[in-house]
Amino acid sequence: MSAHRRPPQASRRNFLKGAGLVGAAAAVTPSVAANAMPAVQSEKLTAAPPGPRQIAAETMPPPSDPVNQTSSGGDFMTDVLNSLGIEYMAINCASSYRGLHEAIINHGDNKPEIITCVHEDIAVHIAQGYAKIESKPLAMACHGTVGLQHAVMAMYNAWCDRVPVIVFGGNIMEADKRGPGIEWVHSAVDIGELVREFTKWDDQPASLQHFAESTARAYKVATTPPMGPVFIALDVELQENPIWNAERLRIPKFEQVIPPQGDSAALAEAAKMLVEAQNSLIVCDRVARTPAGVGRLVDLAETLQCGVIDYAGRMNFPSRHPLNQSFHRALIGQADVILAIEMNDLWGAVNTFHDRIVRQSWPATKPGAKIITLGVRDLYLKSNYQDFGRWQDVDLDIAGDGEASLPVLTEAAKQLMDDGRKAACAARGQKLAAAHLAAVEQSRTNATIGWDASPITTARMCAEVYDQIKDEDWSLVGASINLSWPHRLWDFRKRYQWNGLSGGGGVGYNLPASLGAALANKKHGRFTVAFGGDGDFMYNPGALWTAAHHKIPILYIVQNNRAYHQEYMHLTAMAVRHGRGVDRVDIGTTLKEPNIDYATVARGMGVHGEGPITDPNDLRPALARAIAVVKSGEPAIVDVVTDPR
Repeated sequence: MSAHRRPPQASRRNFLKGAGLVGAAAAVTPSVAANAMPAVQSEKLTAAPPGPRQIAAETMPPPSDPVNQTSSGGDFMTDVLNSLGIEYMAINCASSYRGLHEAIINHGDNKPEIITCVHEDIAVHIAQGYAKIESKPLAMACHGTVGLQHAVMAMYNAWCDRVPVIVFGGNIMEADKRGPGIEWVHSAVDIGELVREFTKWDDQPASLQHFAESTARAYKVATTPPMGPVFIALDVELQENPIWNAERLRIPKFEQVIPPQGDSAALAEAAKMLVEAQNSLIVCDRVARTPAGVGRLVDLAETLQCGVIDYAGRMNFPSRHPLNQSFHRALIGQADVILAIEMNDLWGAVNTFHDRIVRQSWPATKPGAKIITLGVRDLYLKSNYQDFGRWQDVDLDIAGDGEASLPVLTEAAKQLMDDGRKAACAARGQKLAAAHLAAVEQSRTNATIGWDASPITTARMCAEVYDQIKDEDWSLVGASINLSWPHRLWDFRKRYQWNGLSGGGGVGYNLPASLGAALANKKHGRFTVAFGGDGDFMYNPGALWTAAHHKIPILYIVQNNRAYHQEYMHLTAMAVRHGRGVDRVDIGTTLKEPNIDYATVARGMGVHGEGPITDPNDLRPALARAIAVVKSGEPAIVDVVTDPR
């Protein structure tokens, strides 16, 4: 036991032993079952009847508190969390969940492990990044009304990204239980109302048994496709008061839902359409939920010998596979049958939209093209926040998890392949392979343009990083929204080598979400790397302290173009559209005068910092030093001043 951790009292450590509390043990993984609640004491818990509510002192309980209290509702809550295999809880500490916090560190011996964050937005984004790598959620806790308000933007990103995040928020619902002053402005009658439009489910448990069942339900709802964040309100007294009825409490038996598979007859019809097509095409966005997803999509594409356009909401298809046509989107206009799998914005993929002069759009598909959809995107929608995109006419709409449905679809396609179709498909595949090879070579050539320029080109930045990490078991977990060079130049093969973008486009996602992904990668020994814009970085620079404090190894490259450059381009377009000059569009869009020194910011947070790098000849040695730090188990950032193009 580390020197700073105080041994818990024996009575607190053992108070929940007994068979009545182990209902979940058989349903969890062996490691979880070993740590699940052991079983019920034969003696009943007793405590003095509760007296008038006291206002808590900041340093220690007042003498009138029940100092002989040997249990708390937070202890039981902790055991519920551990029974579900939740490894971490990312928090910004707060009084409204002090009961659970204290129970985790003492009764639970810091399990789930507390990840200390300096802002709730950071904590939720850490959870979002972690879940996309580890394929399971971690928990996040926030303080009452104000803490939840800080967490909102990150929860919205997770909602749009369809990522399972479990958020807990402290609250005192009953007005007669609130202390005067601050507890009134930090409490609400229905605290979950704030996030209900962009969570899959929420609840406000009124008893410990209610908490156990709601938390198990929240985990199940969050992790059942289509996935998403959930919210549970934590009543303060429920956390802090003694447990009066321990023998009646039980942890629910938890079984993960098997993802829904598409209708077999509909999948057979889709296979027939794809096999008979002259130019079939697959477009996808968020197919691979597990390591099996990539291989299943490869199997279908190779069976059909058709092109795959990966919109990279996840790592779905190997970047160097001959059928990868992600940067040849003209194929959409040539296809006669398009299979869209787990697409977040299908309309945007099969239509062309421009807003530089007047807002206008037209189909990118050719007349008569058939569209098949497969996925769970439409199984759970909300009305106010319309992240589901514009309506798109389709010819066959199959509801079912894409990854789970692919084996049935692929097998149906294989059964329909006679020798004639196999030969035709093989010829198509050869043409696509040649086009893919040409595109890769063109990207390599294009990457050399401006190779020695200062500021440094984004192509050289990405090429230099890959050259030094390509032999590692690497995982790219973040990139600026328009940074496509890694997908053009790097060899992506494994699901964890890319985890997509923010989902909702909320700025401030990249740095903390990358840390969450790096936290998941840490136990697997993977080398984690991320690229992030300077504007995004400044939203949540405090995430660096969390990285240093918890020793989360990550190489974080700040793509420093000293501007919110996407907005700079939007403003330029508006000025041109209105026939005005562009010489003042840097007002309100740039980060200069003074320039921000991100390496110094990092060092102030305890993180190794390199830069700012302006000379391309200095980039390689700076990366080598930073990589050595990451390999030693620590985080490092490299501030690279880049050309904004």
